[in-house]
Amino acid sequence: MTMTRTHRFRPRLRGVAIGAILLGVGLLAAGFALDADARLLAMIGGAIGVVLGALYLASPAWRLVVDVDDDGLEVRAGARRRFRLAWGDVVGVVASPSTHTCFVDGGAPERSLLVPGDGAPAAYDLEDKVALYDAIVAHVATDRIREVELLERA
Repeated sequence: MTMTRTHRFRPRLRGVAIGAILLGVGLLAAGFALDADARLLAMIGGAIGVVLGALYLASPAWRLVVDVDDDGLEVRAGARRRFRLAWGDVVGVVASPSTHTCFVDGGAPERSLLVPGDGAPAAYDLEDKVALYDAIVAHVATDRIREVELLERA
């Protein structure tokens, strides 16, 4: 029996989004103490901060998960499969062991995955990304893995 491990996508910029919401709420509250012209500007700015922060935190991207088992990896949103990639179908992996960052090339952009490790520029994070990185490196043939110091320099 194959055991499946699930790794959920998580917002990496959560603090920025929460900050935008808090600043927006502050501007909305301050708008009541201002004159009519400044009030409108504060209310619009506050509403924009609250809406943008809330939209980021409520993004459908945070419903994505990566399932890994002995046969391959699968990216899905709820019950809907985005793609399944058998380990033997992986074209290549560019991996940074020092940061636990890797890019899994599935042959097409819609069948590829970036696992953002420490310091990797991505708008998302993954739960237990080190275990995901380790599983990918352990299951993909070594001749298909290219190790680099940092993915940005690859």
